[in-house]
Amino acid sequence: MPEIRHTRPATGLRLLPAGAEVDAHRHDENQIVYAGRGVLAVTTDAGTWIAPANRAIWIPAGTVHEHRAYGDTDLHTVGLPVKHDPLRLDRPAVISVGPLLRELIIAYTAPPPAEEPSPAGGHKLTPERRRLRAVLIDRLRHCAEQPVHVPAAKDPRLVAVCAMLRDDPADDRTLAQLGAAAGVGERTLTRLFKAEFGMSFPQWRTQLRLFHALRLLAEGTPVTTVAHRCGWASSSAFIDVFRRAFGHTPGAHRAHHGGSVPPERW
Repeated sequence: MPEIRHTRPATGLRLLPAGAEVDAHRHDENQIVYAGRGVLAVTTDAGTWIAPANRAIWIPAGTVHEHRAYGDTDLHTVGLPVKHDPLRLDRPAVISVGPLLRELIIAYTAPPPAEEPSPAGGHKLTPERRRLRAVLIDRLRHCAEQPVHVPAAKDPRLVAVCAMLRDDPADDRTLAQLGAAAGVGERTLTRLFKAEFGMSFPQWRTQLRLFHALRLLAEGTPVTTVAHRCGWASSSAFIDVFRRAFGHTPGAHRAHHGGSVPPERW
């Protein structure tokens, strides 16, 4: 990662063009990041978390992280003092965002009225905004983790295998075949996936393919093309896995990315 900036997490809204990046930085406060439009990825040395518009990403205080936008993205950020830790998590996480929490985040990060001065790096915490934040924190306590997390490998043997699939998610070779290409046995790789990622090889590959699918959909790629480029045997197989992971179809995801379908109707 590049040089690390140490900043206070600003509460507000940023409009990021497709492909925009926010370099490595960290905050003294906890942070919620939410893409009201587009898709947002957050990367740390432990891997990458990605969130469409019915998910948000929790970033604990002190975590060094980077952002990347896929598709034109409305980035809402909420900074919360460490004493306000509704999720009790010391690691990044992807959490569900229902209609009420979505509206709370959007309202809390909206630009303040022109007559209300804003402190540097954030919004003035008026009594009204304090009440709004209290409700937002209360709703966060009821959020479930619903992750799309692609862990980063540390063991060089696992790094080599993962790199093959990151370069080509449609690669359908078995773990034994990938291991043979990397010079490592299938049993060793199976053990490494469990030890480093806490998941099986098929589970990790599904997470990786969903990650790439969200990126491609945000860029306007047709659903059939996404299914093919991410390794699903058919569009229907891709749609089924996508719906089970996110609660809506890839078509509904693309429609919302264009701003025409509110998330409560997905």
